[in-house]
Amino acid sequence: MVVARRADHLKATAIMNESPKLFEFEGTMMTQIFTNNWQRVKNFKARPDDILIATYPKAGTTWVSEIVDQLYFGGMEGRNPNIPIYERVPFLEICAEGFQPGTEAVENLPTSPRLIKTHLPVQLVPKSFWEQNCRVLYVARNAKDNLLSYYHFDRMNKLHPEAGPWDKYIQKFNSGQLVFGSWYDHVQGWWNRRESYPRMLYLFYEDMKEDLTREISHLCSFLGLSPSEKEKERVTQKTKFEAMKNNSMTNYSTVEIMDQSISPFMRKGTVGDWKNHFTVAQNEAFDEEYNKRMEKSTLAFRMEI
Repeated sequence: MVVARRADHLKATAIMNESPKLFEFEGTMMTQIFTNNWQRVKNFKARPDDILIATYPKAGTTWVSEIVDQLYFGGMEGRNPNIPIYERVPFLEICAEGFQPGTEAVENLPTSPRLIKTHLPVQLVPKSFWEQNCRVLYVARNAKDNLLSYYHFDRMNKLHPEAGPWDKYIQKFNSGQLVFGSWYDHVQGWWNRRESYPRMLYLFYEDMKEDLTREISHLCSFLGLSPSEKEKERVTQKTKFEAMKNNSMTNYSTVEIMDQSISPFMRKGTVGDWKNHFTVAQNEAFDEEYNKRMEKSTLAFRMEI
């Protein structure tokens, strides 16, 4: 019932927002569904035990959300197994007509700690998260795979502006003309913030693909959790890519504004797929821009593993 109701709401929203417009908001490119509720987002009251899961779009948000939810609540007796991930880990800044704003969804969570998702750049995160000394998880993915995944996401997501052709999309990515702005600013802004905020764990998508069990142990240590080896293995198996892709509670198949006949929400989940899409010329041009933008950063990514 809840799934069907949410799907109907999202479908209604899509009809009313067939061509979302991108505009600059507080220095970052946004669309209205992420600014409609801004005063409530800005003034959101975090609790000390809240856990904020932050990423640039398509960097492993759903993956880490499911892992953390499973670690805390996956073994909880009597829990309804048919609650989609977007209800278990609400999207803080989303606000589209016809369904519950993210801020309200967080307030209505029955579980504690509250797990909260955001794509906001670090400077736009509500101050209360820092003031309450909340734990923060940031997940970063290498630029080329992140760009590719975002491109396919924008092709199928009716709440985002149209992706357009691939070559032009590369240019939009490099110039920050996508929803939530510049990847370069996003990953580096959060990377720099961790230097003054010790309760942040900065994770890399590539590390998770390389050894998921190791990274789950890393997460447990940061969160102060001590699951048994059997429990960690359960979470590892449940959150592998194929398991999540085939799980209707994590693959967004219940959300009608995403046309998965164009591209699945969970597409390949690999590292290095960008090599199948960039031409030699596109790759050389991208590398030139990338090296220029990342030259002074201590942040380093692996483009393949």
